[in-house]
Amino acid sequence: MPPRSADALTSFFWSGDAIRSRSVSGIVLSGTLDVPEPPARLLADWAREISSRHMTLDVGDVEVMPLARARARWPEYSHCVRAVADWTSRLGLPGVLASSEVALMVCRGARYHHDGEQYGGAAFCNLFLSEDKGQDVHLPALDLRIPLRRGTALVFDTCQPHGVIRRGSHGFDEADFPGDQDCTQLFLTWELPIEDAHVARALDIAFDTAPSASATMSEEQVWLHGERVSVRQESGRWRRAD
Repeated sequence: MPPRSADALTSFFWSGDAIRSRSVSGIVLSGTLDVPEPPARLLADWAREISSRHMTLDVGDVEVMPLARARARWPEYSHCVRAVADWTSRLGLPGVLASSEVALMVCRGARYHHDGEQYGGAAFCNLFLSEDKGQDVHLPALDLRIPLRRGTALVFDTCQPHGVIRRGSHGFDEADFPGDQDCTQLFLTWELPIEDAHVARALDIAFDTAPSASATMSEEQVWLHGERVSVRQESGRWRRAD
């Protein structure tokens, strides 16, 4: 997918013990991989976990699921990882997945947000495991919608606003994810180091774009046209941070 404008966005992220600045990528890499359906007993285990009192999965939230337990009941886990590793290698990211942390996540829709205040030093690589439930990942600043189905794979900048919304809708609405329907999405996610040469090249990242400002920083943040910004949860539009 060709580069898209990132509208003069700047990410300030931790690099070792110092804050470094960088551009925010408008490139999203996406594909549909051939991965098997998780086994029935694992799907049942996930359903029990999501409905248990140990987890509060509110509409719009993204939560961590126990991966170690899932792997014990998931013979095809290594197949899924290998499929993503082969795909990212073809995109010019050889070996990056193997050295990156992986987590199992779940959401029931996702309010628009960016992750640049915690993961500014990373790109996300996601593999979706659920069947098509009529939902899209939407990156509004890029005018990009990607249908979610089993095998959907994405690599994108953590600082880009994104959400999971009902297909055909114009924004995030809690009513689109009723409690009497299975609206959950399970996915594996890897944090790819943005300073890795392969990742930076694939996403066309420029570093040290605002060195004077970064020297005064003590926390990760995202700026647009010289001001710190956050994201409107219903629309994904940028707004001045509080």
